[in-house]
Order: sequence, then structure tokens, then C-alpha cells
Amino acid sequence: MSTGGVRITKGTWLFLLGLGLVVIDQIIKVLVKTNMSIGENFNVIGEWFKIYFIENEGMAFGMKFGGQVGKLLLSLFRIVLFGALLFWIRSLLKKNVPTGVVVGLTLISAGALGNIIDCLFYGLLFSESTYTTVAQFLPEGGGYAPFFFGKVVDMFYFPIIDTTFPEWMPLVGGNPFRFFAPVFNFADSCVTCGAIYLIFFQWRFFSKEEKK
Repeated sequence: MSTGGVRITKGTWLFLLGLGLVVIDQIIKVLVKTNMSIGENFNVIGEWFKIYFIENEGMAFGMKFGGQVGKLLLSLFRIVLFGALLFWIRSLLKKNVPTGVVVGLTLISAGALGNIIDCLFYGLLFSESTYTTVAQFLPEGGGYAPFFFGKVVDMFYFPIIDTTFPEWMPLVGGNPFRFFAPVFNFADSCVTCGAIYLIFFQWRFFSKEEKK
């Protein structure tokens, strides 16, 4: 591929795509973290698309995992997974594989890196976000957590259905029901979209690879 007489390789385009996604993810997170307190929210589209600021210990969609030890293990796993994905993408670029395959893997890699940055550096760079205070960038007293123990910033919330089960329903009658309840970020979206795309549109490639 060439632009203005300069040849740009597929690897370069994938790098720029991944870099752009990570930059978008980090811009959104920094804006939310430095302008909102924990639990603060506002409507974007009606009542079913909100910006809702929460933080988690490192799992996707607002979930937590196993305290400090679990968080460290999860961060290490993310880094290993990210390295493996980069190695896989690099090896696939040397073969004649469909472009969609490496694009899907790039989306997943960018999403993984976006959340890795939160875990590794946010604890060093920001003061703690609370329900009453907004975080400060590079605070005088230092950040809220050591290297590897930063929290992941989440903000996208889609309570498309927010209702209560009818009383006549067994077991769940009268209980609240909300869809979609998890709060997530742009990086989570990249991972999810990349995985869904590979499963539904590139499954033939992986089926051939498995046979080989």
C-alpha cells in the first residue's frame, strides 16, 4: 500500500491502527478521571446511554478479581497475553493471511494494552478518585498506588432495560432487572469487537489453522 508515493506496509498500518485506538482509550479515561468523582454520571442519550465513572481492580466490565494478589497476577497475565498477541500478529504478517484476521487481533491487542497502562501507571500518575473528590494528575504527594496496582477506569454504561420482574414470576418475581448492567471502557470494547469479529467472520481461517 502506498500514499503519496511512499509505500506503507500492512504492519505499519496495523501499528497506526493499534496506536490510534490506545490513544483514544487513554484520552477518554484521563478526561473522565480528572473531571469526575467516583459514581458521578450524566446522560448521553436519554436514560439508556450514560457516562458513569467507576474504577475496578483490573477485570473487564467493572468486575473485580482476587484482591491485591489477584490484581498482580491479572496484570502479569495481561502483559504476557499482549506479548503473545504481538508475536502472533508478527508471524501472521509473514504469511498470506486475510487482513481481517490481523485487524481483529490488533483490536484485541490494543484493548489489552489500554487496560495494562491503567494498571501499571495510573496509581503513580493520579491521586485517588473518591465519591467526593476528583483525581489530580501528578499530585504533589504522589499517586494513590505503587507500580502495577493502578485501577482501571470504566465509564460506558448502557442500562437499555431497567425494570422489575412481575410478581407472578417464580423465584425472581419483584426483583429488579437491568440490561446491560456492566460498566466498561473503550479498551474493553476493542477486545470484545475484535473477538466477535474473529469468531463470526474469520472462523474459517482458524478452522484451517486447527486442521494444519
